[in-house]
Amino acid sequence: MPATGPDFISLQVRDLDVSQAFYERYLGLVRSSAGPAHAVVFETKPITFALRDLLPGIDLDSVDRPGIGVALWLHATDVQGIHDALVADGRTIVSAPVDGPFGRTFTFADPDGYQITLHDRT
Repeated sequence: MPATGPDFISLQVRDLDVSQAFYERYLGLVRSSAGPAHAVVFETKPITFALRDLLPGIDLDSVDRPGIGVALWLHATDVQGIHDALVADGRTIVSAPVDGPFGRTFTFADPDGYQITLHDRT
């Protein structure tokens, strides 16, 4: 039987509390009651998004940018508002908002340096 597509995305992070607060504050994500103690699972649809403690042997400080080569895009309803809040708080914007085939789009770096792109067209 073939795979049917992505079903779960998880990022390993240095500080689970810091990353959880970031994604809740800026992206408005809501923590699910599901998930183990070493992870934060958010109530996202259609694909579950989570954060987890680093696995043994993973050292994010040893790489220039975690997740290099992976494009992680999330849909948001207020891309410009999220961008403006990140800028106001001095967060890293990797690429400024533009309007294109995926709607309003921009890329930011989260507390661990993962580059996340937001877009507003479904």
